[in-house]
Amino acid sequence: MNFRTALLGTTAAATAFIGLAPAAHAQRAADGNVKILYFQAVSVMNPYMSSGTKDVHGSSLVIEPLAGFDEKGGLVPRLVTEIPSVENGGISKDLTTITWKLTPGLKWSDGTPVTADDAVFTYEYCTNADMGCSQAARFQGIKTVEATDPQTIKITFTTPKPNPFSAFVGAASPVLQRAQFKDCVGAAAQTCTEQNTKPVGTGPFTVTDFKVNDVVQLAANANYRDPAKPAFATVTLKGGGDARASARAVMETGEFDYAWNTQINPEFQAQLAAGGKGELISAFSNNVERIELNLTDPSPDLPEGERSQIKNPHPILSDVRVRRALSMAMDRQLLVDVGYGAAGKPTCNVIPAPEIYASPNTNCHVQDIEGAKALLEEAGWTDSNGDGIRDKDGKKLSLLFQTSVNAVRQDFQALVKGWWTQIGVETELKAIEPSVFFGGDPGTPDTYQRFYAEAQLDTLDYDGTDPEAYLGQYVCANVPGPGNGWRGTNINRLCDPAYEKLLADLSKTADLNERAKIIISMNDLLTKDGYVSIPLVDRARLSAKSKTLGGVVLNAWDSELWNASDWYRIK
Repeated sequence: MNFRTALLGTTAAATAFIGLAPAAHAQRAADGNVKILYFQAVSVMNPYMSSGTKDVHGSSLVIEPLAGFDEKGGLVPRLVTEIPSVENGGISKDLTTITWKLTPGLKWSDGTPVTADDAVFTYEYCTNADMGCSQAARFQGIKTVEATDPQTIKITFTTPKPNPFSAFVGAASPVLQRAQFKDCVGAAAQTCTEQNTKPVGTGPFTVTDFKVNDVVQLAANANYRDPAKPAFATVTLKGGGDARASARAVMETGEFDYAWNTQINPEFQAQLAAGGKGELISAFSNNVERIELNLTDPSPDLPEGERSQIKNPHPILSDVRVRRALSMAMDRQLLVDVGYGAAGKPTCNVIPAPEIYASPNTNCHVQDIEGAKALLEEAGWTDSNGDGIRDKDGKKLSLLFQTSVNAVRQDFQALVKGWWTQIGVETELKAIEPSVFFGGDPGTPDTYQRFYAEAQLDTLDYDGTDPEAYLGQYVCANVPGPGNGWRGTNINRLCDPAYEKLLADLSKTADLNERAKIIISMNDLLTKDGYVSIPLVDRARLSAKSKTLGGVVLNAWDSELWNASDWYRIK
């Protein structure tokens, strides 16, 4: 079965998509306010300016892509009449073009018509070399984006594109309004505060007030394409706090209606379930809690602008034997038991699903402290003075290990520090406010993109079921730095011609089984061969919803707020 054949069956199901959870009424703005809590506060309402999940999700209430993914990972139309395929003529037989047809009569929230020219502009906006677009990988391999008429968008690829569903598909790649963003191209993108926090959109809601890293107030979009939706008149999207407090605010106090990413341990999950006001909902997809390793030197002794840059390889972590030893020290099953219980499972992969793309490697499931010690000895790291910390050429084996503030992550940090201490690695821990860590502010040194540490614990995922665009983030051109406003997605600073050759091969491969082989090879290069990333836990999305909130369908393949237009209050 090849990728082209797989696309043929998408159209009928996709065109049948209207709304997945019919409301108990048919009146817009009849249900008052809905309160949503993201403990990682939203920093910007434009995913092209930030790849942080909370920013992508928040933005999805306002700005939308041409198509998205449903809770099963299937393609569904957003702003178009149907999903293009070879069968319906939307994808050329040679796989070099894809053509999208906008739904007639679509309006922006300001009442002006949505046209194909807006999509053309969005492509030009993100691919401008001076911008540093956070979603640049989604537009790789595109030759042109054209408006063949006001309702038709034609994308032409530089080579046959077996998976053309990257640009303008999923919440991370929405269409922007040219009229609003026309003066925000290139370096000017960073200065457009009004546009980046209050975008004109096609989604069910519009921003009425925005307080960075705090709260977003939204109201029902009077020009939304379904006159009966959304049911809620207003939305309060609050940020801050931590996962435990977020879960409690829904499950125990009832202060909020929905809490995202309630990353809480099994004991606390059971305790909250007895609160009676809410329920925990979960779904597995491609969420992997992992330790990212920095291949470049983050030392504060370097001049600003040279820290964590390719020109300065890391003096310790450039040796793959050290990186492998750090991975071997992990007891992944204990991490699952402590942090997730039934909502997690050990993994050695950054691509754990779908199954066809998952590497069969399970060697990392068994902790090997003695093997890790032997590997460090082989690499020349010994404890020359008996203080328990290895050294080499007068330099201690010392690492800064950072993550966001979160009870489960701090438990993980403590466990990892203990294991690394056992193998002779000195570890300093740092915890950063989540809204800052994942915020993408180019002015702060504490973002995960800056990566001013040796190791950091985080979770990165991707929308949809095909990881091509996600794997594309690890190319050398996407290394964060001053030139792109620190918004590059290659946070490990990997520059590997072999990896980039595999990515180029993937972009030209149509057969699903052959694609799977390439994807597994890329996964293994990042993990069991290269140890650029240390996967720990394949974790389910775990969120909390009020028992009075109807229409929620948890989607682990796209924004969790993907069907907020269908949410309603259970009377």
